[in-house]
Amino acid sequence: MKVDKVIAAEEAVKYVKNGMTLGLGSGSTVNWFLRKLSVQVKEGLQIQGIPSSKKTERLAKELGIPLIDFSATTHIDLAIDGADEIDSSLNLIKGGGGSLVREKVVDACADELIIIADATKMVSQLGAFPLPIEVLPFGFEVTVENIKKLGGIPTLRRKDDQIFVSDNGNYIIDCSFGPIDDSVTLHEKLIQMVGVIDTGIFAGMADKVIVARNGGIELYSKT
Repeated sequence: MKVDKVIAAEEAVKYVKNGMTLGLGSGSTVNWFLRKLSVQVKEGLQIQGIPSSKKTERLAKELGIPLIDFSATTHIDLAIDGADEIDSSLNLIKGGGGSLVREKVVDACADELIIIADATKMVSQLGAFPLPIEVLPFGFEVTVENIKKLGGIPTLRRKDDQIFVSDNGNYIIDCSFGPIDDSVTLHEKLIQMVGVIDTGIFAGMADKVIVARNGGIELYSKT
């Protein structure tokens, strides 16, 4: 039996049309999408992709998916991305892989954003997954203290006993706020802080969410 991430990825490929410029998100489910997309490319599908992370770029190149960047075009027909949490209003928390800023740039440029996920990512309320916040390394200690004043419990992300550095050269602060009642307001308060680059709250951006559950597909659309 296929795992649900693969099923969601296969469904997403159906939305790709010849001649499209695609925004290529990040994460394990998107990696499956890239593998499925590469099969279509080898069979003659003409597309070009703008990757949202260095990991996605490397995998896409390995798979033979044609890539461009924003110097070639600023228009994206369709972006396919994953999420760490998705609520019933299709608001998202993203950034578990550390690519949230680039993902947001790519996703915001797209005419349509489709999120692909398995059912474990669907939640009644955002906040069980710590909210990633990308911050400037300089003075990050001050930013951490300001986040605490909003009620967050911040943790500087580390990898292999070293401070994690994003593709943009910044740090990621993972913040536990508990259940998030108003994701838009929380994002606005955080983004106004000096030193904050962006947050992993993607509110109102997803047009469709493809969720694979027990071998089947559930499709949610923005109302």
